[in-house]
Amino acid sequence: HALREAISAYIDMPKGMILAGNGADELIDLILRVFVGPGDGVLNCPPTFGMYAFDGALQGGRVIEVPRGDDFSLDVEAIEAAVERERPKVLFLTSPNNPDGSLTPDETLLRLLRLPVVIVVDEAYAEFAGHSVIQWVRDYPNLIVLRTFSKWAGLAGLRVGYGAFPENIIQHLWKIKQPYNVNVAGAAAAIASLEDVAYLRANVAKIVAERERMAEELTRFDFLRPYPSRANFILCRVIGRNARELRDALEARGVLVRYFNKPGLTDCIRISVGRPEHTDRLVEALARV
Repeated sequence: HALREAISAYIDMPKGMILAGNGADELIDLILRVFVGPGDGVLNCPPTFGMYAFDGALQGGRVIEVPRGDDFSLDVEAIEAAVERERPKVLFLTSPNNPDGSLTPDETLLRLLRLPVVIVVDEAYAEFAGHSVIQWVRDYPNLIVLRTFSKWAGLAGLRVGYGAFPENIIQHLWKIKQPYNVNVAGAAAAIASLEDVAYLRANVAKIVAERERMAEELTRFDFLRPYPSRANFILCRVIGRNARELRDALEARGVLVRYFNKPGLTDCIRISVGRPEHTDRLVEALARV
């Protein structure tokens, strides 16, 4: 109750519309348990966070994929056609998207909310974007918004996520939720974080500023094409050379970046935003590889 009260004050939403979980991953699983039975459709828009397809398949659902464009934008007409054709129960959208950091435009979400499908917007990186649609849950009975303390508050290992749910949905989640799903240490850390929001927001502002500086620095390299990001990382398309080999060359110089061996991302690396000295070290290594 104390955690939900603290979250309620932070996001300015009624406590009765909030459910906390053992990370947002648990809430994804619970949502699918409520809505999806064997053979039911789960609409996914890759490249994106992998847990939607993973949990959808575990639940016996049909994972229907509508790929994003080369710029990672949603193919709205293809989503509409898939909803009409496949009649999925749930559509998952990450905003900002993981792994590229793009934000779903409000007008796009408003258009999709007219469809006969429950839409789950995963806002794991919302604090870095400075934009959220969590208040929309008050007005749309088919909208769920998920958030987490893992990114902006740095509590990934303590596993604390939460969601805002319409009342007609949250009542069913309470029936199947494990009674002690959020551990005591995680709850205490999340409450403490919300008691010092000013400090954490100052950290977020530093990361956002460094993100913009890093993006500008990355444009100096003709073998990288950084994508605009509203998260705490920057995805780069690697041009004219092998992305995996670039990752390995940077690692040999003590700089760790992520390589995705997945469709649509095999020629990409993703770089997390850190301190200014980390950016400087990255730029120095890129100039030498």
